[in-house]
Amino acid sequence: MDDKMTSGEIAKKAGVSQKAVRLYDEKGLLKPTEYSDGNYRLYDKEALQILEKIVALKQIGFSLEEIRDNLTSGDAKDIEEALKMQLAIMEEKRYKIDMVIDAINRTLAQKEEALDWDDVARIIQSVTLDQAADLAHWKSLQRTISEDWYVQIFRTMNFEKGGKVLDLGCGFSKIWRNNWDIIPEGTKIYAYDLPGSWAEDFEKFIEENKGSLPKDVVIDLVYSDLDKAASWEKIDSEQNYDRIIAHYIDNEVQNIEAIVERASKVLNRGGFFSINGPDVTVWDLFLKNAMSEAGIEENFLDEKIKESLAERDAYIEMLGKYFSKIETIELHNSFRFVDVDDIFECFQRRNKNQAKFFSVNEKKIREYFADKIAKDGEIIITTDSHFQHCYI
Repeated sequence: MDDKMTSGEIAKKAGVSQKAVRLYDEKGLLKPTEYSDGNYRLYDKEALQILEKIVALKQIGFSLEEIRDNLTSGDAKDIEEALKMQLAIMEEKRYKIDMVIDAINRTLAQKEEALDWDDVARIIQSVTLDQAADLAHWKSLQRTISEDWYVQIFRTMNFEKGGKVLDLGCGFSKIWRNNWDIIPEGTKIYAYDLPGSWAEDFEKFIEENKGSLPKDVVIDLVYSDLDKAASWEKIDSEQNYDRIIAHYIDNEVQNIEAIVERASKVLNRGGFFSINGPDVTVWDLFLKNAMSEAGIEENFLDEKIKESLAERDAYIEMLGKYFSKIETIELHNSFRFVDVDDIFECFQRRNKNQAKFFSVNEKKIREYFADKIAKDGEIIITTDSHFQHCYI
């Protein structure tokens, strides 16, 4: 009895509550070494070591079920793999927490006077959209096997020396960052975005790297709301532009058609306005074919593809109201998947309103992807995206 500890004593040594010790017993993680004559739980030093392991694994984010599995297997390879997976999960959680902290800090920094809730909602919405796009791009980079996406886009813009460029909703500005040293000499870039957006980070980037810009390149970053007439008074004052960029801004402005109309009035003849809108996504076509091969019935993809086609056609029709010529630029990007969880979760994210479908068919879908990866060593999905170059 002298070398045994009560539940209170072992809890104190491990820095947890007695209630936690009882819970770990109920969950099968930590059984008493023996019981006293009064039927009290007693624990030895080995039990204390197990409890300390439980506490350590819980602190780094493992669930009690995962901890039980790890304690049961005890295999070094399993433990290493579990830690790697947990590290990836915690890094993504940290990234998301950092995004929230960043959004709040940016919002607080915007006004010296008191903020109202409209300010908070508008700024955080803008920052959240920027950050979601950045996170999506970061995840894509983990799988892409193609040339840098923003290098491809930059090349299609055919920027010329001494040109004037209007960048609407510049955000983090990968089109400029990723092509910094090949921006044509003498280019004047007028970049607009909301205060509190990722454009603030771009402003820091400009200041830190302006010495390496090609000769006579000027970047004028303006914080302004493109839905407001005052923004366009400033844009109009700079007269006409040779290139106007409006990439990935559909969800960031209240009225995209109003932006298109205003852009058409400040575009030089011979230049073009570049915008991207709804696409009939290859992801949907791939999933439809995959479900057919797997023998899984789905009744939502045909409708989704049909809606995408209608949205794209309506978008191009809208552009045709303001421009006499519309040229479609198609870019391709290939993504490589070697992990079933990765590709399954990717399609889940792209079809968030189909949670029931993925829940009901999860086993079959995973088996299909696992068979494809086992057979070919990987799954490659080559997507295409459409950019419209619009001419007066």
